[in-house]
Amino acid sequence: MDHSLHKKHTRRLKIIEGQVRGLQRMVEEGAYCVDLITQSSAVKEALSSFEDAVLENHLNTHVVEQMKSGEHKRATNEILKVYRLSKKK
Repeated sequence: MDHSLHKKHTRRLKIIEGQVRGLQRMVEEGAYCVDLITQSSAVKEALSSFEDAVLENHLNTHVVEQMKSGEHKRATNEILKVYRLSKKK
C-alpha cells in the first residue's frame, strides 16, 4: 500500500475510533436509545466505507498484479474470499 493511501486509511480509522469513543460516552451518560442506534449506524457505515476503500485498493493493485503475472487462480480465490466475507454482513 502506498504511503498516501496508508495515511488516508489511518486517518479514517482515527475518525472511526473517535466515533466509537463518542458512542461509549453516550452509553455512559445514559443517552436516548434512538441516539445510540443512530451513532452506532454511523460507525457501521464508516467501517463499511473503510472496507470498500481497502478492497478497491487491493483489487487495483494486488489482484491486477496477480492476473498480469499469470496467477489467475490465486486472484480468483482472493476475489471469492472477499465476496464470501461481504455476504456475512
